[in-house]
Amino acid sequence: MSAAFSRPRHYLVLTLMLLAGGALMAQAVYLHTLRTQFLKDQGDARALRTVSINAHRGMLLDRNGEPLAISAPVDSVWVVPADFYKAPERWPELARVLGLAPAQLSASVAARANTKFAYVRRAVPPEQADAAMALKIPGVFRQRGYRRYYPLAEAAGHVVGYTDIDDKGQGGLEAAYDGYLRGKPGKERIVLDAQRQRVALLETIAPPRPGKDLKLSIDRRIQYLAYRELKAAVVRHKAASGMAVMLDVASGEVLAMVNQPTFNPNDRNDQDPDDRRNRAVTDPFEPGSTIKPFTIAAALTHHSFDPHRVIDTSPGYWQVANHTVRDVHNYGALDMAGVIRKSSNVGAAQIGLSMTPQQMWESFAAFGFGVPTSTGFPGEASGLLRAAQSWRRVEQVTMAFGYGVSGTALQLARAYATLASGGLLRPVSFLAVPTAEQPGGTRALPADVAAEVNTMLEGVVGPGGTAQRAAVPGYRVAGKTGTTHIAAGGGYDRRRYLATFAGFAPVSNPRLVLLVSLRDPQGAYYGGEVAAPVFQNVMAGALRLLGIAPDALPVVPVLPSAPTSTPNLIQAAERHL
Repeated sequence: MSAAFSRPRHYLVLTLMLLAGGALMAQAVYLHTLRTQFLKDQGDARALRTVSINAHRGMLLDRNGEPLAISAPVDSVWVVPADFYKAPERWPELARVLGLAPAQLSASVAARANTKFAYVRRAVPPEQADAAMALKIPGVFRQRGYRRYYPLAEAAGHVVGYTDIDDKGQGGLEAAYDGYLRGKPGKERIVLDAQRQRVALLETIAPPRPGKDLKLSIDRRIQYLAYRELKAAVVRHKAASGMAVMLDVASGEVLAMVNQPTFNPNDRNDQDPDDRRNRAVTDPFEPGSTIKPFTIAAALTHHSFDPHRVIDTSPGYWQVANHTVRDVHNYGALDMAGVIRKSSNVGAAQIGLSMTPQQMWESFAAFGFGVPTSTGFPGEASGLLRAAQSWRRVEQVTMAFGYGVSGTALQLARAYATLASGGLLRPVSFLAVPTAEQPGGTRALPADVAAEVNTMLEGVVGPGGTAQRAAVPGYRVAGKTGTTHIAAGGGYDRRRYLATFAGFAPVSNPRLVLLVSLRDPQGAYYGGEVAAPVFQNVMAGALRLLGIAPDALPVVPVLPSAPTSTPNLIQAAERHL
């Protein structure tokens, strides 16, 4: 090709290059002068992120400062699906590190393939998350969080409660005080590299604010003791379920509350809702003979029945309208104390009918029956105490010995605490109450009436009583048994029972109240046979743990010692030289 033809081509190419360079320079000038802020914003949008900083939840502590619920740091591993799909051949490595099946990992990512965020494993130990990040698989990230741990596990599951995977309270006191325990997340601005990995922290916009610790009234030593003894009794008697509640008489604090069956709040796979129900608070039951002390207290308060009057319970049954009231045996002539000691339904029915329905209702209501205890515990039931105007004569009779009225284990325990305190009804608390702030309470019955009823209740545990197996060596104990038919199919199942014992100690200065109840025990079913021994073991242990002095130690006679002569002492000393 001649030089004449090549020269114009050179000019054309040169011209195009100059025009392109000029365009690039113009664009650069334009971007760096007029579009500076736009470019900065776009760069920041790709490199800067504002992320949340999780705050740990406050601890739940027992009354002595021992932990019942704590939060430990954990990590969650997540992916950006679009980036993660670039290296499918490495998915088995990540699955192995995280303890997942490859198919499980694939399914969890596929379910959120069109999003920018997908969890693959939540709440794993930090070292496991470290191993996952060390693989350097595209699109894999970690997020710091916290997981709740419960040192007493199933021994305190019902009262303490549990949290979900996001550390939010879902049951028990965790749910009741969720707003107090939960922390407030913080925020920080960070720099990401091209692989969206964190490079640097620019600033902390708001530091995380941890949740507040909460001191409960529970004593973890007594809680475990009650759990152990109740579980053993449920297994031994093949009962369907069981409950136990211990209260501090002076403060109204709940020292222990256990149920069987129970659940382990550390195991999120333990999801049976029936096992997670706190029956001591949510399930009302007819108290049976454990209500008789309150029937007698009502009669004494309203002066409707002479405490020294002899009641003829022969021949062991009594006809009221079309209903027959029966005793286990023909107890013959009984006074008020005998009615309690022998647990006579016939005697209690006659005492109940000595009052007007309104008088009896007022006394029961004064002990807290028919209304919740206002503890704030989730799902608390109020029980049943119908208005007196609706009572028929036969209904008043059955209420006198514990049918037709219902309450929870917590309500019944508080009623016995009212007797133990000399007639003062105190609020119940799941939180520790400082000694200086212990409530005075409202008077439910006169102090002299409470003292008289308590003396009768002490006879129940003594010779000839129905609860001799509730006696605690060295202590005066008062209480009452209850053996109730379980309601079923619009009536009562005569083959199934609720065995209960409620009592307090020491009688000279009542400190602790304990209620024990077992549902549908097999074989033995009386409260004095099934529930009273549990009371004895738990109460004896609690009195010892709290250092409460005995009030019924046996008197040991002091015998005069024989005089020892001085020569004999000298001879004895010489033999040891």
